[in-house]
Amino acid sequence: MRIKASMQAILSLFAVLALTFGLSGTTHAQDRNVPKFRVDALWPKPLPENWILGQVAGIAVDNDDNIWIIHRPGTQLDDEKGALQNPPATKCCKAAPPVLQFDQSGKLLRSWGGPGNGYDWPKNEHGIHIDKAGNVWLAGNDKDDHQILKFTKDGKFLMQIGKPKATAGSNSHDQLGRPAHMLTDDAAGELYVADGYQNRRVIVFDMKTGAYKRHWGAYGTKEATDEKLPAYSPKAILSKSFGNPVHCVRISNDGLVYVCDRTNDRIQVFKKDGTFVTEFRVEPETLQNGSVWDLVLSRDAAQRYIFIADGANDQIVTIDRKSGKPVTTWGRGGRSAGQFIWVHNMAIDSRGNLFTAEVGYGRRAQKFTKVE
Repeated sequence: MRIKASMQAILSLFAVLALTFGLSGTTHAQDRNVPKFRVDALWPKPLPENWILGQVAGIAVDNDDNIWIIHRPGTQLDDEKGALQNPPATKCCKAAPPVLQFDQSGKLLRSWGGPGNGYDWPKNEHGIHIDKAGNVWLAGNDKDDHQILKFTKDGKFLMQIGKPKATAGSNSHDQLGRPAHMLTDDAAGELYVADGYQNRRVIVFDMKTGAYKRHWGAYGTKEATDEKLPAYSPKAILSKSFGNPVHCVRISNDGLVYVCDRTNDRIQVFKKDGTFVTEFRVEPETLQNGSVWDLVLSRDAAQRYIFIADGANDQIVTIDRKSGKPVTTWGRGGRSAGQFIWVHNMAIDSRGNLFTAEVGYGRRAQKFTKVE
């Protein structure tokens, strides 16, 4: 019996190893320096109080390498609500609070969020960022969500930029249009916003006061357009406007601003003043929902690589930051560890580990440990 039990333990170990290293991928170029990853199938740890996640619409890493997510409690499925009935019909489940913080092991550290006094909580949560002081920025992309909120790490409200229900177009200085993502340039004291699902621009605010500083559209145009655009075609002339959504904004160590123009299957690169630098196309044959949902830059000194969350194709694409050429592609559609259903956002910690968030019916966060 002991031999049989030992064999079962060994087989279980091999199963875990196969799962952890089982990321199928394609190498596009011979580069031994391209980071490789294995999925941590046990991250995060089970949530307390019978909690369950809805669509995970944002993920971020703070200065202490803790991982934050924002999810959508309102997307809890009907067959997950039995425990909420009186009397309970089933043991499952209760929606977790919308904002959760985890440590590297996947242990839950904090949770909070939802409607409160003095601010307008979004109807459909979307996007999260943690600045160097530990403050939490978040937004939403419902048709009425035109605001960004700032909280302390413990959930105390600090500031709101914009107001819900009404928007004023892509050239407004004080109203947003369903913002998708935000990022702080802490040294400059500025907040960059990918704005968004209704507007088609990047806009910059003072991160302490919320005062408007500047904005731009595709190719650095100072006046962004809200005109209706033709459907994306990989064979057509590249659009002179961002599509909807303008889904992410990131800043490299050398001061370049990277913007996810999701439905146009491209990344546009700018200087911080909005001057256009270059653009990269990613999986340009993608017609549905676009290929560039989010991106993060590698943690080497030169930030040589860009990791791209390609939600439409359920994969991670790695490109060379200088040339824009793809070097690896990995992942596939599915619900097993290491697979994706609408991989929506990404984060990277100081060690170079990747974290992903899934919306749609993915509804989870995953950790991918960098393999040295």
